[in-house]
Amino acid sequence: MFLGTHSPRLDEKGRLILPAKYREELADGVVLTKGQERCIYVFGTQEFERMYEQLREASLASRQSRDYIRVFLSGASDEIPDKQGRITIPPALRNYAGLDRELAVIGAGTRAEIWDGSTWDNYLLEKEESFSNTDQEVLPGIL
Repeated sequence: MFLGTHSPRLDEKGRLILPAKYREELADGVVLTKGQERCIYVFGTQEFERMYEQLREASLASRQSRDYIRVFLSGASDEIPDKQGRITIPPALRNYAGLDRELAVIGAGTRAEIWDGSTWDNYLLEKEESFSNTDQEVLPGIL
């Protein structure tokens, strides 16, 4: 499970060092793809395959399903971390997420997310208020 917030830097070759606590789970490979809110989703290979199986169940008659699948899969890139735990983020994904040198890598349960550092800070500032005010109807059985 991916938890926490980490602040790595993007190097001049477009690489980042994965947080140490994520490396074992991602050692066999990662899939990077476009995430919602202009971040990059980071899946372990097995989790990505599970997601893909769910996507295969979507109705091709649904325009929204087709659009989502196209964007999600066309932006995907599989990577193998090097011995230092680094992965390269392809230029198209760096541009999509507006990544600068300072990053935020956050744990989101079954995936990690890579955000531009200032974009993450702004997002979190905006969402923490609604997080504090979340009631039971939004997350039934949780609160």
